[in-house]
Amino acid sequence: MDIREFFFKYRGYTPIPLILVVLIFAQPTTRSILLGLLLMIVGEAIRIWGVSYAGGATRTRNVGAPFLVTNGPFGHVRNPLYIGNMIMYAGAALMANIWEPWLIILVLVFFGIQYSFIVNLEEEKLRELFGQVYEDYCKIVPRFLPRLAPYTGGEPVTPNVKEAIRSEKSTFIGFGVFILIMIAKKFWG
Repeated sequence: MDIREFFFKYRGYTPIPLILVVLIFAQPTTRSILLGLLLMIVGEAIRIWGVSYAGGATRTRNVGAPFLVTNGPFGHVRNPLYIGNMIMYAGAALMANIWEPWLIILVLVFFGIQYSFIVNLEEEKLRELFGQVYEDYCKIVPRFLPRLAPYTGGEPVTPNVKEAIRSEKSTFIGFGVFILIMIAKKFWG
């Protein structure tokens, strides 16, 4: 297993040490909770938008995709789910109100490194699966910095928001537990 496969396979677990540090040292204030919550909601909204197009395949432990999604958020940026995750984790760091702005920078650097390995692996597989169609898409749609005008090539996918929300259940649970802990630390910590 190379480092790309490691980060892909364990992407749900690699943030745990960072989360534990945040939970232990957090000193949330009303302001930090509200601002962090706002960022976490923005990040989750981006994730729901992306999952509504890509479907439940985003939760798999197998690299690949049953079809190439090039519309919706994927028409603006190739990795909207990872951008949503980074915004959510930055919101959690902001909510914790420690080591500002260094913790937020650390979170963004950590996920930037992790996602660069994962994206490299995923793009290799997507090139293998979708060939020139994927190459054409990559030439126009950036990896992480969204473009304003959406990509118009490829076969459009119809979004399913209801299924996306259902697929995000574990994210909502983690999100809710973290927020409750921050609120408890603020009032009883």
